[in-house]
Amino acid sequence: MADGVNKFLGDTLGRTIVKLIVVCLVVGFLLAFFGFTPDNIVDTIRYWFLDLWYNGFRALGRVGNYLVLGAIIVIPIFVILRLMSYRR
Repeated sequence: MADGVNKFLGDTLGRTIVKLIVVCLVVGFLLAFFGFTPDNIVDTIRYWFLDLWYNGFRALGRVGNYLVLGAIIVIPIFVILRLMSYRR
């Protein structure tokens, strides 16, 4: 089983943990340098999803408007063309 874990992790468990700790420290230092905090990141992700949710429905509303606007022109033309071809 240890061989399967090592294969999955790419190295031994201990070395993988040490590598992850070092990478976490470097990334944490860089994020702190640029002024990010854990709360800031969580709030940013949360607001991004909320913004996506609201703007997505707003975009669907616009699609509905475009559909109705196009239908005002397309449906009468379609009916006229079908009526003209029906008489033949």
